[in-house]
Amino acid sequence: MKLENNWRQKSLESLENNTWPALSSDEGSYLIRTCNSLRKKQLQDFTTEDLRIMIGQEIGLYFLVPLAIETLTDNLFAEGDYYEGDLLKSVLEVDTKFWDDNKNYWQQLNELFKNRRQEIKAMKFDISKFDSCKHRTS
Repeated sequence: MKLENNWRQKSLESLENNTWPALSSDEGSYLIRTCNSLRKKQLQDFTTEDLRIMIGQEIGLYFLVPLAIETLTDNLFAEGDYYEGDLLKSVLEVDTKFWDDNKNYWQQLNELFKNRRQEIKAMKFDISKFDSCKHRTS
């Protein structure tokens, strides 16, 4: 699937043509309400924390991983609300099926941190899940 020219000006709901029902302020957990709300937000307005949350829940990966890669290109250890590198950690933990289905994103991310693996390991981030897709480079 090719991204539309104006995909950043759209919400996940619009891009996926899947509207989640609105929740009242006392419905669901904080995380559920936050994810529900973020699905309605234009992607161009996503923060590092927004990306971390949604990628961590594996919501909208096809659209959000490219944004995360851009953020990580500027700062590999970009920080949401928790700690240095929390966005990278969320991206590295994405299910291998996503990487298998999106080899180009895997290659971009792998290229981005190939010379910084020791730093990543020093931060105690587990890259084994991501690396299990290594065979996809051939």
